[in-house]
Amino acid sequence: MKKKFISAVLAGAVSVGFAMHSLTASATLKPGDAAPAFTAQASLGGKTYTYSLADELKKGPVVLYFYPAAFTKGCTIEAHEFAEAVDEYKKYGATVIGVSHDNIDTLTKFSVSECRSKFPVAADADSKVIGEYDAGMPMHASMANRVSYVIAPDGKIIYEYTSLSPEKHVENTLKAVKEWAATHKQP
Repeated sequence: MKKKFISAVLAGAVSVGFAMHSLTASATLKPGDAAPAFTAQASLGGKTYTYSLADELKKGPVVLYFYPAAFTKGCTIEAHEFAEAVDEYKKYGATVIGVSHDNIDTLTKFSVSECRSKFPVAADADSKVIGEYDAGMPMHASMANRVSYVIAPDGKIIYEYTSLSPEKHVENTLKAVKEWAATHKQP
């Protein structure tokens, strides 16, 4: 009986270990990969419009971040951090866009309250963009994992970071933008 209990506990621990690994493992796009072009309904400051990655890349690098769901604790923290850093990204010619599976009505509210009208958030209700960027949650592919990319104006990914924790996404992407700017004669 004792051996069966120990075996069951060990099997459970191994299962939990695999489950935790699958939450952090990623099949995301990597630096050097071409960033898939997309357009999507987005909201900035409560105003809805059609966002085009190609148009934004003409202005400079784009920080594209995926997040699981608007108005959840981690996504709210992350939105606040990106909002606080937008002016710093702009110093290096970069723009920010957040993408989630939420509908545009939800994101219109989120763009004002949590993004503080500082950067747009795009609706990917059919999870097409999430799929093209391999940014789906491991056990729920239609919902975005927390993944951040920095895309150079030539359309190539120069940085990728995946972590369910909202911490470090702004710090890491800002560092990548600064490094890119330093090698491309940006201020």
